[in-house]
Amino acid sequence: MRTAFIQELFEIAQNDPRIILVVGDLGFGVVTPFMEELPQQFVNAGVAEQNMTGMAAGMALSGKIVFTYSIANFPVLRPLEQIRNDVCYHKANVRIVAVGGGMAYGSLGPSHHATEDIAVMRAMPNMVVLSPGDPVETRLATRALIDFQGPAYLRLGRAGDPIVHKEEPTFEIGKAITVRQGSDVTLIATGALLYDTLEAANSLAETGIQARVLSMHTIKPLDTEAVITAASETQALFTIEEHSVIGGLGSAVAETLLEAGTYPRYFKSIGLNGEFSAIVGTQEYLRSQYGLDANALVHTIQNGIEG
Repeated sequence: MRTAFIQELFEIAQNDPRIILVVGDLGFGVVTPFMEELPQQFVNAGVAEQNMTGMAAGMALSGKIVFTYSIANFPVLRPLEQIRNDVCYHKANVRIVAVGGGMAYGSLGPSHHATEDIAVMRAMPNMVVLSPGDPVETRLATRALIDFQGPAYLRLGRAGDPIVHKEEPTFEIGKAITVRQGSDVTLIATGALLYDTLEAANSLAETGIQARVLSMHTIKPLDTEAVITAASETQALFTIEEHSVIGGLGSAVAETLLEAGTYPRYFKSIGLNGEFSAIVGTQEYLRSQYGLDANALVHTIQNGIEG
């Protein structure tokens, strides 16, 4: 996803001088072409995310479309006051890009895990929250954010995320993408767990369970119509996210269902339990340990349906 984002932004920025990329002194293996060929549209703010965000807000209020870029929670939690007061309050065209969502930087520990970021950014007034499911959706989300007015958060995976979409789907901020049709259960995934979710759905089909898979690339505003329709047409609904179950996708879906008075026969939010990870390892290893890989998802879903 990281590479897809930078490449797409670079292609667009070559023809749009309004676009500015501000980085927190990282990512030069990926951003070097942008830096070298568009020096007037590139700023290295250093390891100073608060300054980076304030600078971005100022440029945005001067007519620029600014993308701030850093690892995991650094562009979110460290400059949160600047995001709230400088970006959100002024409805500035700043796009906060976090690479390594969830536990992508698994071996570096909780300081580099972004597992509360969706909840935090959902709470920010005027903020749109995007979490694309694969590199294809990442490119489409990047394009969509050029014309979008107001603050936005773009949560990405790392490098090497598998491609789910063989062809470009229709992409619209606030509208889920149906990746797989199914009439028994609905699996609503966000972010890089989309691939594992689809793998789980295919495994479930071998046992006679037909799972609908929705890619909820936009968590705020949520596609309430898709959620309510899924809860009405299928017997069970599962949300799947590499994020705390507190305040993330599962919370957003549950709020939608309760407010609409729509009650699926069974509902479960699959994610992290709200604690810091005490385990060190690769992202794949951590997913397996926390029940977020395809095999674990199948087990959880089967238990929920049978129970």
